[in-house]
Amino acid sequence: MKTKMMLCVFGAVLLLASCQSTTTSEDKKGMVKVTIMYPNGEGKTFDMDYYSNKHMPMVARLLGDSLKLYKIDKGIGGRTPDDAVPYLAIGYLYFDKLSEYSNSFGPVAGEIVGDIPNYTNIQPVIQISEVME
Repeated sequence: MKTKMMLCVFGAVLLLASCQSTTTSEDKKGMVKVTIMYPNGEGKTFDMDYYSNKHMPMVARLLGDSLKLYKIDKGIGGRTPDDAVPYLAIGYLYFDKLSEYSNSFGPVAGEIVGDIPNYTNIQPVIQISEVME
């Protein structure tokens, strides 16, 4: 079942999370999570509306059934709500296996990366992880 946009708190920094799923509503232990972080800084811009309503749905369409879930966090504070956000946004892509990510992303990487200038001037930081809990 698809979930609607909802507010939640993001881990070590206070963030407003705008969560949206593709085919399942939760991540599970053992899944592969690709985290795409957009660091904040002077002169950096980020269009959350474009990212959440156009870019990530496009990514989901291009990755197809291999993508099990995606989520989006919107930064609203740092260590405290008054501190600057370390990341303007963080996106998460969930897969059952690393090979599913590799096999689905490779053929469409150019289209996905080519869309980045439409919503930000930030070079994203990427991390691939295994969900532990």
